[in-house]
Amino acid sequence: MAALQTLMEMGFSENAVKKALSVTGGGVEQAMEWLLAHADDPGINDPPAEKKLEGAVGTASGGEASGTGDAAPAEESCEEKSQEEAKSIKCDDCGKLFKSSEEVEFHAVKSGHTSFSESTEEKKPLTEEEKLQKKKNLEEKIKQRRLEREEKEAKEALEREKKRIQMGQEIAERKRVMQEQEMKRLAEERKREKLEDKMARQRVKEQIERDRQARKEKEGGSQAAAASEPKPQPAAAAQPAPKKDYSQTRLQIRFPSGTPLVQEFKAKEPLSAVRLWVSLNRPDGAPPDTPFNLSTTFPRKIFSDEDMDKPLEVLGLVPSAVLIVAK
Repeated sequence: MAALQTLMEMGFSENAVKKALSVTGGGVEQAMEWLLAHADDPGINDPPAEKKLEGAVGTASGGEASGTGDAAPAEESCEEKSQEEAKSIKCDDCGKLFKSSEEVEFHAVKSGHTSFSESTEEKKPLTEEEKLQKKKNLEEKIKQRRLEREEKEAKEALEREKKRIQMGQEIAERKRVMQEQEMKRLAEERKREKLEDKMARQRVKEQIERDRQARKEKEGGSQAAAASEPKPQPAAAAQPAPKKDYSQTRLQIRFPSGTPLVQEFKAKEPLSAVRLWVSLNRPDGAPPDTPFNLSTTFPRKIFSDEDMDKPLEVLGLVPSAVLIVAK
């Protein structure tokens, strides 16, 4: 009852304490260690099953006394000694005494000791001072276990936060790299277009200069023709600039919130590049892995997974188009 009261004062339920005392044999310290080790077991607070404590781990082997009455005095002395009542079980490795086989089993599992024997020594009950000291030691163990558990939980929470921050940084870095690549591509496209326009203007200027030179040669070619009024020669029409082959397209992307985004892509880029750009630049704040569909306005067409590998020019999205983002 004293052990039961002591353990209940530490915050354990009555059923759990009774079960621990039944398993460990009634020792306060062993019961406390059992409770700490099985605190998370299901049914720990259920009423314990009744179990009788065995009095010893084993009994001395010996057959029924039989004899002819001719035994020597030495044999009688040995028989009397073997018949002495065993009051406890002793651990031959550390010398501790135990009252029941459950205490022996618990001690063997905890310490790893394997050598036990019966003993006539009686295990003395704990004094009040020893009980208070054991109670204090158990409270310190509980406090230490609680601190270790809190430290472990804090460490796990910190690791989860680090992983979350690292994942966010990786996503931001991928987004930054894609934006840089997109800006570089657009700059190269603008540079190429300017060069093509410059070359086209240069060809027109050269053609005009050739026509002007040919006209001068015809006007001063013969003096007879000079007497008559020369007929003005029509200036050669400038050759039209070659038909532009669209190498990029301008897409207007509309989201369910109504916010549109405009972005330019290469005509030969697959539709999956547009899908990736939409995932990383959604104005509604949805995660990049949120599923969605891409479709055109009129005639309405929902692009399938097979269309993701097709170039934009093959899908009819060049030189400009409107795409709808749907859930």
